[in-house]
Amino acid sequence: MAWYDEAIFYHIYPLGMTGAPKQNFYGKPEHRLNTLLPLVSQIKKLGCNALYIGPLFESVGHGYETTDYKKLDTRLGTNEDLTEFVTECHKQGIRVILDGVFNHTGRDFFAFQDIKRNRESSPYIDWYCNVNFNGNNEYNDGFSYDNWGGYNLLVKLNQHNSEVREYISDVIRFWVKEFDIDGIRLDAADVLDFSYMQMMRRVANEVKPDFWLMGEVIHGDYIRWVNGDTLHSVTNYHLHKALYSGHNDHNYFEIAHTVKRLYEMGGNRADGLKLYNFADNHDVERIYTKLNNKKHFIPVHILLYTLPGVPSIYYGSEFGIEGEKQRGSDDSLRPAISYEQYMNATRKNNLTDLISLLGTIREEAKALSYGDYKELLLTNGQYAFARNYNGQSVLVTVNNGDDDFMMNLPAENAEEYVGGLSGVHVFVKDGNISVNVKANSGEIWLPAASSTKQCQPIKLSVNEEPAEILNPAKTVQITETVKAEEKKQSAKIKIDPGLKRNKSFEEMTVEELQEAILERMKRNGPVTEQMRKDVLENIYHNSLVTWIKSFN
Repeated sequence: MAWYDEAIFYHIYPLGMTGAPKQNFYGKPEHRLNTLLPLVSQIKKLGCNALYIGPLFESVGHGYETTDYKKLDTRLGTNEDLTEFVTECHKQGIRVILDGVFNHTGRDFFAFQDIKRNRESSPYIDWYCNVNFNGNNEYNDGFSYDNWGGYNLLVKLNQHNSEVREYISDVIRFWVKEFDIDGIRLDAADVLDFSYMQMMRRVANEVKPDFWLMGEVIHGDYIRWVNGDTLHSVTNYHLHKALYSGHNDHNYFEIAHTVKRLYEMGGNRADGLKLYNFADNHDVERIYTKLNNKKHFIPVHILLYTLPGVPSIYYGSEFGIEGEKQRGSDDSLRPAISYEQYMNATRKNNLTDLISLLGTIREEAKALSYGDYKELLLTNGQYAFARNYNGQSVLVTVNNGDDDFMMNLPAENAEEYVGGLSGVHVFVKDGNISVNVKANSGEIWLPAASSTKQCQPIKLSVNEEPAEILNPAKTVQITETVKAEEKKQSAKIKIDPGLKRNKSFEEMTVEELQEAILERMKRNGPVTEQMRKDVLENIYHNSLVTWIKSFN
């Protein structure tokens, strides 16, 4: 058993949360990372024992166009600040993983700058893919190259180059030696070469016991990435989509089908696939914004904390923050929140209390981390399942309807259960328990005899009109500079010539994106029925946009 088997993650996008400027002018370090130090104790109180924070290293803009892998972004501070931050997290029992942007670099990265200066004489030409001195680009470099997602700002690394591999290996070793981190989230892992990731896994096994590699993967059979040779986990976008649409459509069959398919993908074993589960993150709109019925925040998060996988909370979502993409910008998804605003927000609602209590329950009930999964009841509006481990069973019940619902469920290995959220006690009779599941809510039923901690029950309610402090997304202003950059970036997006449409990917409909993805797949080889099904079942616009951009 490793630390990540029982991890509950908190996720921070630091350039956004600290209010850093959108553009890096590489000036005097501004110690913004230090402003997050007081937040560490609050993350602990929330019940989280792991932190995913990134991107952190020197870049020109949003953080994923790396300039220097071994230097904390000037807008955030110095390397000493990062060392101090990780040390403080470790003191409070919180593991730390960082963003590893190893698919591409920024244009200010030393190897790319050398190519600009020395052209054909540069020793770094083969560090990147398809550098062509007979071509050109919008920067008028006098050469062209492969990029990521159609953005020449992101220069694609040649992952087969031995020098690149050694350099990235050295970066990982440096991060562990310098900052004592506990793992890495690999950006754009779904377009990384598998042998490249296998190399990183060997380095991970070398640098630190239980060093965790988690990859950003949008679609596909996750078991291709999650195994003993490549990654420990990947982002669970399948469940992410199911969580909000399953509630918006009052369709628990979608969630249960997704869970069943992923569980089967892992060999129907509790330890088969431990995916990184989330309701929202820095790339997708906030869960509170996406839910048609804000009361569904409660059952969504009950499921997030109890279904197989590793749960994660994105900063601000624990108190119902809102955020939606604005004119193609992600700024409103990554707002600045001061410590004072954070503390005020957590005091003004009980959603934070819910998340904290869910963390306490998960810490106590090991079946939620290690247990198998067994579906007990399923309708459009109601869903129940059991997690079983070492002779103990935890039962989970959720209800997306507007009326209470009585469930009669098989209950094993206990004579009495207690609701972890409500404190209600129920007794097993003839091998079953009868429980009332409140409207738009849910419960986690724990064996009463094995409950070691005295959870303080809370009143489950959701304020459907959150105070302004809970909604900084409404106050985010996109500057004219950012607007101009968006326009420039939009012009770089490659349009599939087969579609004959003068649209960016973001402007396409779900159906158009699905058609374009299938067309790209056909160019790469035969499209199986399962591949076609995966595309047509994905009706999430942001996911499809990311998917089509991942094609070379």
